[in-house]
Amino acid sequence: MATEDPRSSRALGSDHEAAMAERRGRRLSLSCRLFFFGDDDFEGEATVLDLSTNGCQATSLTQVQVGMVLRLSLFLHDQQWPLRIDEALVRWVKDANFGLEFTGIRSAQRERVRAIIMKAKI
Repeated sequence: MATEDPRSSRALGSDHEAAMAERRGRRLSLSCRLFFFGDDDFEGEATVLDLSTNGCQATSLTQVQVGMVLRLSLFLHDQQWPLRIDEALVRWVKDANFGLEFTGIRSAQRERVRAIIMKAKI
């Protein structure tokens, strides 16, 4: 009978914790509205909790699942029009919170996110 090496799960956990700690350093805490759209007329509204150039964390009453691909409209405080993300992948879900990776974002939109983060850190 094969048994799982307990060190492997500990190592995986510490790698995950290290990755999360690194990501937190590059993220900006904020609160703004997010609308998301998926296949088969799936849509919902969320509140962004933090933002980076590569993704965001959000909370919503609409349930999403890991692996879903969504289109996003973020209503940031810097402009009147929303930031559009062509493709975002749901990476994790915990209760009402979830993490999105921006897998399809135009360079002008990514620069807009970068400018918001840099301005906030000054």
